[in-house]
Amino acid sequence: MEFLQTLFGNGNLAMYGEAILDTLKITLVSTLLAYLIGIPLGVLLYVTSKDSIMPNPHVNTVVGYVVNIIRSVPFMIALVMLQPLAKITVGSMIGDNAFIFYLVIASGPFIARMVESSLKEVDLGVIEAAQSMGSGNWQIIWKVLLPEAKPSLITGSAIAITTILGYTPMAQLVAGGGLGQLAIQYGLYRYDKPIMYISSLLLILLVQIFQEVLSRLARHSDKRIRGK
Repeated sequence: MEFLQTLFGNGNLAMYGEAILDTLKITLVSTLLAYLIGIPLGVLLYVTSKDSIMPNPHVNTVVGYVVNIIRSVPFMIALVMLQPLAKITVGSMIGDNAFIFYLVIASGPFIARMVESSLKEVDLGVIEAAQSMGSGNWQIIWKVLLPEAKPSLITGSAIAITTILGYTPMAQLVAGGGLGQLAIQYGLYRYDKPIMYISSLLLILLVQIFQEVLSRLARHSDKRIRGK
């Protein structure tokens, strides 16, 4: 009982609840905004590639280089380099909003490559059938490519969201919140191991929940599985 009182008493339960909400906000908002950047970039990379529906080697090369350069920058370095831009964009270099900005910029190119990979899995015969029926390029993108790639896109989103969730402990570097910040603040700085372990376990639990929910969505959206 004393152990449970130490973990959950004296306002600790409210502290965990606030940390969970901060973690969810950072993770979900970052993932959503990163996908708003990553999906258009991924589609552009795919459709402008050789033998695709809108081949353009110059655009593909430039976009590919930009994506690869940003992806190659370690997140810790990007977090420092992007601080002046965060000040202009969100009005601060520290805090949850600034950390979300850093995550979005770092994750967008990573998601773009995953989207491109998912689109490459679409059967070319489906695209050719749509072209033979007179569908334009934009119709193919919206009505063929993205719907056909949906199961793979959802599976990729599980990877993206758990990866972003894994970065949330770094929020403490810019005065952000969340479970990771709680674990570091109490476990590293105050040597309060019980709170550190509980915070870490809650992070693991969130990862498992996201993974399971998105995996189920991917299976449900896969026509090959539903047709069996």
